[in-house]
Amino acid sequence: MARVLIHPASYENVREAVDRAFELFPLELQGKKVFIKPNVLRASEAQEAIVTNPAVMRAVVEKVESMRPASIVVGDNPGLFNYGANELCFQQTGLLEAAKGYYENIGNDSQKVDFNPDFLPTVSLSRIVLDADIFISLPKFKTHGLTVMTGAIKNSYGILPGAQKAKLHKAAGNPERFHEMVVDVFRLRVPDLFIMDAVVGMEGNGPASPDLREIGLVLASNNAVAMDAVVATMMGCEPGRLRFLQTAKEAGLGDYDLDTIDIVGELRRLPDFKLPPLGGEAIFHNQAVQEILHDRTLVRPQADPDLCTGCGTCVDQCPVSALSMNGQLPQVDPDLCITCFCCQEICPEKAMNLR
Repeated sequence: MARVLIHPASYENVREAVDRAFELFPLELQGKKVFIKPNVLRASEAQEAIVTNPAVMRAVVEKVESMRPASIVVGDNPGLFNYGANELCFQQTGLLEAAKGYYENIGNDSQKVDFNPDFLPTVSLSRIVLDADIFISLPKFKTHGLTVMTGAIKNSYGILPGAQKAKLHKAAGNPERFHEMVVDVFRLRVPDLFIMDAVVGMEGNGPASPDLREIGLVLASNNAVAMDAVVATMMGCEPGRLRFLQTAKEAGLGDYDLDTIDIVGELRRLPDFKLPPLGGEAIFHNQAVQEILHDRTLVRPQADPDLCTGCGTCVDQCPVSALSMNGQLPQVDPDLCITCFCCQEICPEKAMNLR
């Protein structure tokens, strides 16, 4: 039976939760090469809660240090807004200092591996991910406009360096296929342990929403499907309605049924938690749900004129050139848009909403 730890925590006492996680999910690290991957979406301040908090990562690094590994590498490949600026993201977020000298730019060295030819025949994977004996993933408790939530499974999307992430968005073509493709990426190298920063979470139009939520927890598991099922339940979303969890279960990666999960701690649904517009409906394989899926894929980005500065970042980064500047505001061509929501993810002003 899969197990998920739900442990009270603040950023001041997070080491207690980390110690408990390693106690429940023991790893033999002595003499091993250890890779630690936080969620580093883009350059931001730690208090924006867009990335794994530095306090959580420092606690994990110090715990791993104490277990005498052969080596430690800390790294991630940020999202579209910061391709090629990995170190900048770590520096601005405070994660570079928290890495205690173990940070490496994992985007500088990659290895081509076979992938699902329905999307791309091959992808390039950061070599350190393949070389590591132990892979520890540090996801963030957040919503996501395309996958409803970003957690243990989605955090592995960052093992892919550079603009191939945008290519995969384009190759997926719709939200349901993107859910499935995210699981294919996750399967390239399944992490050995997941420790999630849920001290301060994010609701609304994540993964870069201004709507933050004080939660006061750290979650841990050695099974991503179980962890994400618990997170979805906390957010008020039935786990079985999320296509990426369905796909992961079908692939034998775990089970989202709470009856199959040993929960250590108290599982509570967060009241009035704001989910993004996709809401998780588009996952079942029947005609009615396919119609819902079609409706949801018609959701399009729209710039908030009160927040948008007209910088054009979304236009430059759109993988299918569906955005153009109309005066001072970006405008979407609905016939070209593939609803990847990259523009929302990379907007430095958090001005892109989904309508």
